[in-house]
Amino acid sequence: MLHQLVQYARDHNLAVEPGFKPKDVRWLIVLDDNGQFLDIMELGDTDDRRNKGRSFLSPDMSQPQMKSGGIIKSHFLTDALDVVLLYGKNADDPKTIKKHEYFKNFLLLASSSMPVLKIMSDVLTDADKIELIRQRAAEKKIKDTDKITFQIGDILPLETSDWHDWWRSFLKNLSGQSGDQQQTLVSGSMRCFISGGLVDPEKTHPKISGLGDVGGQASGSVMIGFDKDSFASYNLEQSKNAAVSVTMAAAYRAALDHLIKNSAKRFGGVKIIHWFKGKIADQDDPLSWLEETGEQAELNAIARARKMLESIHSGERPDLKENYYYSMTMSGAGGRVMLRDWMEGRFENLVENILCWFEDLSIVNVKDGALAPPCKFLAVLGSTVRVLDDLAAPHIAAMLRVAIRQEMIPMHFLAAALNRFKINAIQDNYIHAASPGLLKAYHIRKNRMKGGLNMSDVLKPGLNEDHPDPAYHCGRLMAVLAALQRSALGDVGAGIIQRYYAAASATPALVLGRLTRTSQFHLDKLEGGLRYWYQDKIASIWSRIRDYPPRMLNLEEQSLFALGYYQQLADLRTKKSDNSHNEKEQEL
Repeated sequence: MLHQLVQYARDHNLAVEPGFKPKDVRWLIVLDDNGQFLDIMELGDTDDRRNKGRSFLSPDMSQPQMKSGGIIKSHFLTDALDVVLLYGKNADDPKTIKKHEYFKNFLLLASSSMPVLKIMSDVLTDADKIELIRQRAAEKKIKDTDKITFQIGDILPLETSDWHDWWRSFLKNLSGQSGDQQQTLVSGSMRCFISGGLVDPEKTHPKISGLGDVGGQASGSVMIGFDKDSFASYNLEQSKNAAVSVTMAAAYRAALDHLIKNSAKRFGGVKIIHWFKGKIADQDDPLSWLEETGEQAELNAIARARKMLESIHSGERPDLKENYYYSMTMSGAGGRVMLRDWMEGRFENLVENILCWFEDLSIVNVKDGALAPPCKFLAVLGSTVRVLDDLAAPHIAAMLRVAIRQEMIPMHFLAAALNRFKINAIQDNYIHAASPGLLKAYHIRKNRMKGGLNMSDVLKPGLNEDHPDPAYHCGRLMAVLAALQRSALGDVGAGIIQRYYAAASATPALVLGRLTRTSQFHLDKLEGGLRYWYQDKIASIWSRIRDYPPRMLNLEEQSLFALGYYQQLADLRTKKSDNSHNEKEQEL
């Protein structure tokens, strides 16, 4: 995994030198050549409410470097407004004041190699000028946590390389002052886990950004860290327990930062990133089909996957046949990166598995009986919980693996989806197609994995009147009896489904016989062909239940009951046997 991340950094020419890191800066203090304040400009996409500014290759210090020598430090060239300008609610905080002084001294110290930086330092020392800048920031309602930097005349120091050599020298001296160069091992005595070469391993690794909204810290979280004695072995200190060179650590950090910033998808408490060995056009990315919206969602993902497979098999797309995918699911836990899952494989297999995912989930829409659009990944996850905020990180990671690797759906997903289905049915809520689709996919995959009956021929998207399991037909009967009651009595409030669904789906023998006998009173209220249509439908279903309904249904059988109920309900809302039935069914 780390090797693939380093390769990604190389392929995308990412900055991997320690001490340098791309940072987003939103605001720019504009000065003239003499240091007179002109204005504060916003960088980046100013029309975007979530504008993060413009990315610069910026100086970066690790956490140990920031703490070295017991001195409170700031960052170099760019920092938050509260530090640079003593602006906002933390302006009087002694810690913020010390950071501000360090920021000014930083500029003065570096001006020996880049003289223009002294103008910046002088401006921050001039009380009148800094107050003028603060007032302008307040007028623009700038947050005190936003990052800001300077432009003097035509020179924007952060985008030049004039400060790079000075910065390298500064970090080298800083490391010497902090004692980081004191080695307990002989130089070059450990094998790097990534490169395989003999190296002096990093004691602490750089932090990964962008996981603050999924449990990580805003300042970043470490991928490799050993901050407890119980994690260490053989008297090795901290990350020397997993030896990685400073260059390789910077490379995998640069790759993760880039992927999280530019392509991560957030689902509940996790972020999912993926990439490919070879370049893939956005429209050819099978994983994007799981969450497409708008116009793309109107395209049939199943048809697109089939077409792509045909082009791969025919040799039309050799670039795809030899490609590979990589996927990471991660979240944060305090200062640590929690790697929930890692997957890799052939691109061709990924397309096959995504196609299988959509086909297994395909089912009719209960509203009109037409085939529902391909179920999006988030909708499938949502069918197992009351609200999306209830989704646990391991739950999301496991479902993604099911989709990408064509694995069997775990039993706890079946139980959760069935529970939500039952609640929606009893409360007469709309049942999203993802819910019965997941129940259907469970049985198809279970039998496929065991090499048994081809359930895709048995469990179809729509109603199957020849299904071999009595539990399925018990659910069908429940739907027909409920439709009969509504046709005869109209809306009665708490009807058959509200009163008896839970019991019928668990112990059909105790309920369905009595409900069928009661249905005779409902039939007597109907006239003509509609009465005979319901009689024939009920008799036909009972013939498939056989001699006697099951006494009890286990979890899997209850899910078949739910599928029978759902598909029969969709069928009742679309099939009409005669004109009188047409008119009645419009009321359902």
